[in-house]
Order: sequence, then structure tokens, then C-alpha cells
Amino acid sequence: MVRVERGGRVVYERAVGTLRDDGGGPVYVDTRFDVASITKVFVSTVALALVARGVLALDEPLLGASTLRMILAHTGGFRSGADYRTLFDEHIETFAAREPLVAAPGERVVYSDLGFLALGAALAARTHTALEPLIEGELRALGSERVTFARRARYEDVPATERDAWRGLVQGRVHDEKAALAGGVAGHAGLFAHALDVARLGEWYLAPRFGRPSPLPATLALAATTEAAPDAVLRRGLGWALKTSDANSCGARMSMDTFGHTGFTGTCIWADPQRDLNVVVLTNAVHFGRHDLRDVRAAFCDAAVAEFAP
Repeated sequence: MVRVERGGRVVYERAVGTLRDDGGGPVYVDTRFDVASITKVFVSTVALALVARGVLALDEPLLGASTLRMILAHTGGFRSGADYRTLFDEHIETFAAREPLVAAPGERVVYSDLGFLALGAALAARTHTALEPLIEGELRALGSERVTFARRARYEDVPATERDAWRGLVQGRVHDEKAALAGGVAGHAGLFAHALDVARLGEWYLAPRFGRPSPLPATLALAATTEAAPDAVLRRGLGWALKTSDANSCGARMSMDTFGHTGFTGTCIWADPQRDLNVVVLTNAVHFGRHDLRDVRAAFCDAAVAEFAP
């Protein structure tokens, strides 16, 4: 499933393929995919909405000495992740919050599932609301009514991700193992969305630059999509990754102001504010084995620039 927007309007959209390798029905433009780590950007957007309302502050300690700004920029010092097979007897959110840091808060970028797992728990605690209704409710208020965790996704309408030894065929359930151990609801993975709502996420951050309405204050939208932390592989904004080189999966043609995020299942969004171009690709790259889609994502982004915003 692919969608391209220019100036906040769709210029190309196409759905191809089936829900499983044995059929299961076709993929449509409104088919919801497990967006994997794009969940982090939806959750960070909820956090920024809470900042805008004064519920949270970007630069006050939120988890130990780590501030919200640090956690969103992956400089909170949290470990990247953990082997799910060692966590069956653990409460996963507690584990994420108590694990020793691998860097001093603010020191360097360590892309971290555990940091966003702990963030989800912290948001729930701060708002006195369970994470599932908190995230879904805030996203509906922002304008994305169909972004949900798996329990609200119809099993038969969701493309299957992977067959694994633990769960068999994973369809209509979160693919990420740590999110599965958290009951399918977590701060780092677990949301299901269709291409329109993923594109809408990018539009919320593009729109203020061009005078279009956005549910986020322009100052926060701009702060989230400019460099908060340097890194040789992927610079970090707040929740968003920023293009760092032509080797990134947004390809060679998008500008160095481009922001986006990928998901392990095969999803991605990249938005180029110089071109007002927003590109979404939703696939299940793990269905036939865990393959790297960097070249496919880059080729599609390059093609979108060439066709719609040269």
C-alpha cells in the first residue's frame, strides 16, 4: 500500500497484494497495517499534545534524570531493547524503566524501544489513564479516528505479518514481541493504521510550515522535525528521524530537511518540507522472512520526488 501527498492533498494512492500468502482477500487503500515503530511517532505526538496543554514539560525530568525531550530524541540513555525470550517472567514496562542506563541522559543517541516502552507507562501514570484509551483517545482528538491498538482491529481485515515458533501465524495481533508481552499495547509498537492516517501524521508536522491548519502548535511541530540530537546514521528530532545521508531509506532525492520513520514490519513515512511532499509505504516485509526494505523504500521515495516534486 502506497500513498503520496503534495501540499496536503493525495496525488497518488495504490493498494496491491493480498492479506496472506495463501490469499485471505485483497489489500485495499483503507486496509490497516501493523505500523510497528511508527507507533513511536504517534505516541510522541500524543506526548507533544500533552505538552501543548501543560500536562507535561519537555525539559523536566520524566523518568529518572531523563527528560521527555531526551526520550523523544533517543538520548535518554535507555538500552536499545532486550531479547523477548528472557522476559516472559517480567512485567515489561517495569523492566524497561528499571534497566540500567547505557549512557548518561543527554549524552548520545541510542535508538531505544525500552525508552518508549517506559514512556508509555509514564504517560499513563501522569494522566491517570490506561495507555490504550489514552493514545487512541488523544489521536481521535487530533483527527485520526482509525488508529488503534490490535484489540480494535478486525482480525480478518489485517495483513498477516510473520509465522514464528512462539505464536504461529501473527495476524490481527502485534508483531513486535515486546509489545505482545505488554498485552499488545505499548509505547514503542502496537498501533494499526491505514495509509491515510499515517500520511495525516506527517501532514500535522508539514502543515504549519505552509499555513495549513494542524492540531499541533507550530512551535512544537517545528521543534519535533528539526535536529534535537546529532547522529552519524540518523539524526533525531522529537519522535522523528531526520535524513542524515543519501544512504537513508528516504533515498537520494529528498532534501536534507526530510523527516520520517520506519517500522520493522516494512512500513515507512518520509516527509520533505522543502517540497511539501509526504510519502507513505505500508507492507509486510517479514511475511516471507525478515528482509531489509531500505532499497525498496528509497526507490519509491526517489520515484515520488521525480514524478511529483522534481
